[in-house]
Amino acid sequence: MQQCDTLILAGWCLPVDPDDRVLADHGVVIDDGRIVDLLPAARARQQYTASVLIERPGHVLIPGLVNTHTHAAMTLFRGFGDDLPLERWLRERIWPAEQRWVSAEMVRDGTRHAIAEMLKSATTCFSDQYFFPEMVAEAAQEAQIRAVVGTPVIDFPTPWSRNGAECLSKAAALVHDRYANDPLISSCFAPHSTGTVSDETFAALRMTSDQLDKRVQIHLHESAAEIADEVRASGKRPFERLWDLGLVNASLLAVHGVHLADEELDRCAVRGVAVAHCPRSNLKLASGIADVAKMRAAGVRVAIGTDGAACNNTLDLLREMQTACLLAKAVSRDAHAVPAATALRMATIDGAAALGLQDDIGSIEGGKSADLACIDLHTLNSQPVYDPLSQLVYTAAASQVSDVWVAGRHLVDRGLLTRLDQEEILARSAEWQQRIAAA
Repeated sequence: MQQCDTLILAGWCLPVDPDDRVLADHGVVIDDGRIVDLLPAARARQQYTASVLIERPGHVLIPGLVNTHTHAAMTLFRGFGDDLPLERWLRERIWPAEQRWVSAEMVRDGTRHAIAEMLKSATTCFSDQYFFPEMVAEAAQEAQIRAVVGTPVIDFPTPWSRNGAECLSKAAALVHDRYANDPLISSCFAPHSTGTVSDETFAALRMTSDQLDKRVQIHLHESAAEIADEVRASGKRPFERLWDLGLVNASLLAVHGVHLADEELDRCAVRGVAVAHCPRSNLKLASGIADVAKMRAAGVRVAIGTDGAACNNTLDLLREMQTACLLAKAVSRDAHAVPAATALRMATIDGAAALGLQDDIGSIEGGKSADLACIDLHTLNSQPVYDPLSQLVYTAAASQVSDVWVAGRHLVDRGLLTRLDQEEILARSAEWQQRIAAA
């Protein structure tokens, strides 16, 4: 018998491999935070002695979900400015509120709330883009969740920086250096959009990101108004401007990409650009619907993000995965456009690849980090189970997430957070709501 730290036995296991297998009655063996083996449950019991045995016979075990785009701290602005189009929402509600309220304290509290919400909905890795990224990193490290911390780059004054040059300087010092060797925290540069960054700052960004070997994520072609504004300002579409500046490459994550033209999609495919698809945010802000089937047919990698809770209004990637799947079918008028297996891949291994983490997470394979989630399918809304993969994608809700592990650490156990105090988080969020509402 071989000794291991943890053995998880589940009714079904979805490893997210090239064959999209569904493995009934299988076990995952974890030791020292990594996956050692994936094998039938009966053999697992015979071959391994575990310090901790987890048995979930009515559950499906999957790789932890990867949220490729969010603004975690904006949980504190959830419901603040609903039912407005993107540009009015930003200019009339969000930007004024951020100027008044965003601080290190606010980002810490809002991010802790977001992390708790994401963990309880099966997300084990998130890519963030917000002010005070050092607080995002600290909150993620405290919770022991995996995070890609995007450091903002923007040319006008914000609560975190005075200009683009200071953004780049603070980013390198505060996040890229401090967490260079952290096993769970990585970083990237996150310019807000082409409308907020000058050519000079983009040039400096490209040089710095190349020197530090860091990725870049940017809101790109999210709305028709964004494109029209850029054309008026520079005579170019946002994508064209980034192309001319040399930023369209395999290090680029294009967030939203709703209005990318066919030629631009072809260029994205050739250069290895990934798209973070945020369907519920796009729907709520009436920004449009990204044609995911067309993107994938062109050879573009498409991952899934929630965007922030201020414009979604949830951080539930299970719900986002369902919406992405259904929208793709409706837009293409093809029921097979994005089948359940593809939707799960978009939320796991494709998300990991979009963030450069595919060698470590995104699938259940020997040697990878034990970032896993268990979802209970023995519920009224998910029974009977003919196909656990389809039931996961089309029926599962966050309330069905029973267990979550990151690097082998059991962060959600039978639906309860093990490292974070949910009541304390809710109390802090209530205090912020009272402050903001009173103003």
